[in-house]
Amino acid sequence: MTETIDPSNATPVSQPVPPALLMPAIRLYGPVDYGMYASFRSVMDNPPAGEFAIAITTLGGDPEVGRVMGEDVRLHCQTAGNNVLFLGRVAVYSAGATFMSYFRRENRWLTHGTRLLIHERQIEKTIGIKGPLRSCIATLKASLAEIEESIRIEEEGFANIIAQSDLTLDEVRERAHHDWYVEAGEAMQLGLVTGVV
Repeated sequence: MTETIDPSNATPVSQPVPPALLMPAIRLYGPVDYGMYASFRSVMDNPPAGEFAIAITTLGGDPEVGRVMGEDVRLHCQTAGNNVLFLGRVAVYSAGATFMSYFRRENRWLTHGTRLLIHERQIEKTIGIKGPLRSCIATLKASLAEIEESIRIEEEGFANIIAQSDLTLDEVRERAHHDWYVEAGEAMQLGLVTGVV
């Protein structure tokens, strides 16, 4: 048993904490990028037997890398039948929250004082228009399709992160529009995670 914080009254409560959380098999630090993915795969290529935990501390990075790590965890759980736990420590921003969204709520944990950052995807792109008019239309349509598809992927991520929580998709859309920071206790209270250690 490890003490956790009950956000409704901010007093410690006893709650069973899976032993795997105390010694995570995978510890990820820094930007969510291909370097992190290589470190992640170095363990996932020969994963521990039984239940294990993945701890992460990140200020964000590439959301697609967060998604592919999440898919790797999902497929591992399906094929190996093992349970994998998520432990967010100190900061789980942006692409880190995307990675967290691939874990079921009962497998999501945060350390006390950790902050999540959930926000809309960003784009910075200059579109040059030059040449025959029809080719200009094609260029604009391609950029619009890229933005629309990114919005669909973003909405899938939002739906995953709030599954089993007390939030609606409209609420998370509104909060994410302005860089939504969520403290660990609030995340537990909202049902985004199962516990705070």
